[in-house]
Amino acid sequence: MAKNTGDKELEKIYEELKSHRANTELKYSGNTSSGSSSDGSNDLLQFFGGLAMLAAGLYMILQNINVTSNWGLYSYHIGSFHLSSGMVLLPAVIGIGMLFMMEKKMFGWAVLAIGVIIILASVFTTTHIYWKTTSAYEFILMFGLTAGGAGLVIKQLFKGKK
Repeated sequence: MAKNTGDKELEKIYEELKSHRANTELKYSGNTSSGSSSDGSNDLLQFFGGLAMLAAGLYMILQNINVTSNWGLYSYHIGSFHLSSGMVLLPAVIGIGMLFMMEKKMFGWAVLAIGVIIILASVFTTTHIYWKTTSAYEFILMFGLTAGGAGLVIKQLFKGKK
């Protein structure tokens, strides 16, 4: 009879171990397809890794772009009236003068704002952007890093909560 009691106790311990093992496997098998652990450390690693890849790719892309401008070399044409590039600055200078001369500064601020808008518009309209010659390897590396990094960041940002 002692043997029977011992066998029953062993079977009971064995069943408890099996149920504990099954519960443990269920607990940690929720995210095994993505390889993330239960504390989310892999998710954080993927996010910052993707951010680093995105930054490196964008840095490499922006290093291969040349921006030039011919502002100040030509005059602007408004109908038959020729406006030199120095004349573009005139509204901003007049607006600054009006801020110091007038008691009601609203009109001076308006003239200054128009002058700044004209200056920015003239700079942007005379700006030219050129892509430097790169090898196919550099091109794939730049855009691959950018796309892969953006994919990882977006995946982690919009990950569904379970």
